[in-house]
Amino acid sequence: MRLLERDSKNELVLHEFGDEHAPAYAILSHTWAADKEEVSYQDVEAGINKCKVGYKKLQFCAEWAAADGLRYFWVDTCCIDKRDNTELSKAITSMFRWYQKAARCYVYLSDVPMQDGNVDTRQPNGAWELAFRKSRWFTRGWTLQELIAPNLVEFFNSEGERLGNKLTLEVMIYDVTGIPISALRQTPLSKFSINEQMSWAAHRHTKEPEDEAYCLIGMFDISMPLLYGEGRQKALKRLHEEINKSFKGADFDQFAISLNLSAIPKAAQFVAREKELIKIHHLLHGHSTQSTVVLHGLGGIGKTQLAIAYAQRHKEKYTAIFWANANNADSLKLSFLDIARQIARDQPTTSISISTDSENLDDVVNAVKIWLNLPKNAHWLFIYDNYDNPRLPDSKDRSTFDLRRFLPESDHGSIIITTRSSKVTLGQRIQLKKLVDVSDGLEILSNISGRHGIVNDPTAVELAKELDGLPLALATAGAYLEQMATTFSEYLQLYKASWLKLQTNSPQLISYEDRSLHTTWQLSLDQIEQQNMLSARLLKLWAYFDRQDVWFELLQHGHSANHDWMQLLIEDKISFNAAVRMLCNYGLVDADASLHEVGSGGYSMHSCVYSWTVSVLNKDWDESLARLALTCTASEVPHNNDNKWWLLQRRLLAHAMRHAHFVEDSNLNINGMEWTLHSLGNLYADQGKLAEAEKMYMRALQGYEEALGPKHTLTLDTVNNLGVLYAKQGKLAEAEEMYMRALQGREEALGSKHTSTLDSIHCLAILRKDQGKLAEAETMYMRALQGYEEALGSKHTSTLDMVNNLGNLYADQGKLAEAEKMYMRALQGKEEALGSKHTSTLMTVNNLGNLYADQGKLAEAEKMYMRALQGYEEALGSKHTSTLMTVNNLGNLYADQGKLAEAEEMYIRALQGYNEALGSNTSLYVPALNTTYNLGNLYTEIKKKDMAKTMYSRALSGFTAVQGCTSDMCQEIERRMAVLEVVHTELEAANKQKTLTNSSKLKSQLEKNFEKLRIKIKK
Repeated sequence: MRLLERDSKNELVLHEFGDEHAPAYAILSHTWAADKEEVSYQDVEAGINKCKVGYKKLQFCAEWAAADGLRYFWVDTCCIDKRDNTELSKAITSMFRWYQKAARCYVYLSDVPMQDGNVDTRQPNGAWELAFRKSRWFTRGWTLQELIAPNLVEFFNSEGERLGNKLTLEVMIYDVTGIPISALRQTPLSKFSINEQMSWAAHRHTKEPEDEAYCLIGMFDISMPLLYGEGRQKALKRLHEEINKSFKGADFDQFAISLNLSAIPKAAQFVAREKELIKIHHLLHGHSTQSTVVLHGLGGIGKTQLAIAYAQRHKEKYTAIFWANANNADSLKLSFLDIARQIARDQPTTSISISTDSENLDDVVNAVKIWLNLPKNAHWLFIYDNYDNPRLPDSKDRSTFDLRRFLPESDHGSIIITTRSSKVTLGQRIQLKKLVDVSDGLEILSNISGRHGIVNDPTAVELAKELDGLPLALATAGAYLEQMATTFSEYLQLYKASWLKLQTNSPQLISYEDRSLHTTWQLSLDQIEQQNMLSARLLKLWAYFDRQDVWFELLQHGHSANHDWMQLLIEDKISFNAAVRMLCNYGLVDADASLHEVGSGGYSMHSCVYSWTVSVLNKDWDESLARLALTCTASEVPHNNDNKWWLLQRRLLAHAMRHAHFVEDSNLNINGMEWTLHSLGNLYADQGKLAEAEKMYMRALQGYEEALGPKHTLTLDTVNNLGVLYAKQGKLAEAEEMYMRALQGREEALGSKHTSTLDSIHCLAILRKDQGKLAEAETMYMRALQGYEEALGSKHTSTLDMVNNLGNLYADQGKLAEAEKMYMRALQGKEEALGSKHTSTLMTVNNLGNLYADQGKLAEAEKMYMRALQGYEEALGSKHTSTLMTVNNLGNLYADQGKLAEAEEMYIRALQGYNEALGSNTSLYVPALNTTYNLGNLYTEIKKKDMAKTMYSRALSGFTAVQGCTSDMCQEIERRMAVLEVVHTELEAANKQKTLTNSSKLKSQLEKNFEKLRIKIKK
């Protein structure tokens, strides 16, 4: 760095210093005249500079530096040798830092002339002001950093008279430039968004077009080569690339996900909170490890709005920003599904397999977490919103959950959690309090109501004070005022009257904040009732659903209810939309941002508003509304043969859980509603929530037995489904009891050839096969098949399922030709009826793979397994039990091919998946026991005797519990364990003798024994 000094002879002398050792200096900011009029480095070196116009600026800078006690000063025209490209490049890269380190910066405004009399900056309309505002200095690109970087910036007119400094003139500078006053006051630039900083330079120009980019290098603290001649657009493109790399990492393109604004709640009423925004940025940005901020405070205090405002302000600094609804575990999983779709859309070539059409949402969560955990994917922001039900020690609340299982494990990235709970300690905590400044409350009222200039309205000020700095209450009042031709004075009177009424009628609302919120909502409801009674009724009904995702088709099932208003509400979509739009207009309900593949768009309610509908609007339990809501949800549950049934079931799950709480707490009279509980049981069973399904089935069964008797067909339907559920859980004895009861009852009530009777026979046949009773199973299969063909025809899907299962039985009996015939018939029929990717079709494809493996057609078997596995993963997810059975079978195939490492990997993957899906029931689940047994075979073959023994012992224990100790499977495992002990004993004896002859004999014997153990089981 070169600095100028004026010596004793009044001559200018250049001195060189290292950047880190430069003495205190002043620095000049100005606009250039023509190049030939400015004093250059060569001019100073040659001492021939005084004749140039630019010399006046050097003299000006020298005089003011001396007056301020500074020996040295810097001027860009002559302190840089511009003929040296390397030096010029270094100077441009360093210039922001040089201005930043300057003790003083003097801005010489050559186009602001001296005025008559003294300059008085206290008079904003002084004659000098117009020239100041129009100065060319404010239009040049390089002067932006010269304004921003130095701490002390002083402005002078063309005669060197001081006009003021950056602080005293800040309002005028803001008016001219649009640069926030906080930036002029040295707030770190990192606190401002990239787009905001770029906007400060939008209307500035430079002599060289490329300099419009190069003049911003220092402000963004980046480095890039100077390529004069490349043009403005290419230079700006490179600038943006380097800025992105600086904030997001060199590989940001591989992980860039566009911000999905439709998935994020609106933050229209956000104001103030500048200190909190700065603190969040300080805690989250610029750290090499994962950083987490927990925003906690009252409901309606603005936590979500603050998180969103931070994300929008700093979105350019992150490769991806994701928002997730953490209200409960199920809503959070659905948010992960939306996120998976974003990743699949924007990064289709990602190395992580992310299925967006999977039934198993746990797989989706894990896939997204794996993507977030990738080592180079370190610059994302994840917002977990509304985590208001944290799982705490000794908590018995069924709605709570532990967020930690949804957090990425990697030590990178940024996380924001919003919660009402002060006990969430997963990161640095920031408590949000009420807005203190009444002007902030007035701003919210003005923004939402559309009424401007209210700062001087005394009744508006009084209302803002009454609402006590609660953003949600202020927003609700604003929404009311937007809809009504009501003055602030009139609203204030209504508010005070409603407050007193609420205090009398709802003494449980001891919180001042709750009363403020509830009063504003009550006023809105009063107006809604006058304008659209259907809207008011819908609001009350909402309390008996979950607060999120209510849609038209869901409510359509209320057509049979004894409520005239309900018939009007769901008469058509126009009526429903009009009613829900009224709620949206008053700020009580919002349209969901996310799109749904099944059903129309949904609507959701803020958690605080929802609490009000539950505790105030429905202070007295309304049995008829609870039954109506349950009817709607239960009627909407699709059959698992319907198209994309799992997607609709996911939308229903939160509502089902709400109704289940009413049932389990005995709040709801289910007389005549048993079918709804049966339907919820089906929903839970299909979604893998087996314990919840059992509860619903048992309550339905109890109700049916009391109302209809134990032999009614509806009772028997629930009995049969309980049997299916028990079989899934590995409780085969309980399953058999249910199946036998259902079969006997259906034969008596419906006859032996009714399809419901045949369903029971089919289920029982599958159970007999799993119990190893193959002869009995074959008799039942043949009976059911004959009945299905007579009743439904040979190509009906129920008939084809029976054909497939008969193929399984023939395969187990070693009748491979008959098995292949059955499988091919089933496959052809299913492909015609259901398509090649339907899960039922894939089941037969998997079974054909088993058959080909048994026939020694290993290439054909692998082709079938891979087709089935790919299809299952796409449709059901990688951890669904159907997927895992195919994974097990691939393990068998790899073992047959001698690929023992690959076989072990498949078996372990299958067992881990079963454990996650079934938990403690894994030890009784026959497919899991088969995999355990197969892994024992593998460990025997690779001479891991102890591990083989462990696997065999687990399999034997399970099969003994399921099939009994005398079953063929148990006897086979015991034989293998005995052979394993013999082999081990002989190996030890050979090691002791250490003779070549004995070793050769043993090797031959071991190979023979291991060959005996190579018996595959395929299910």
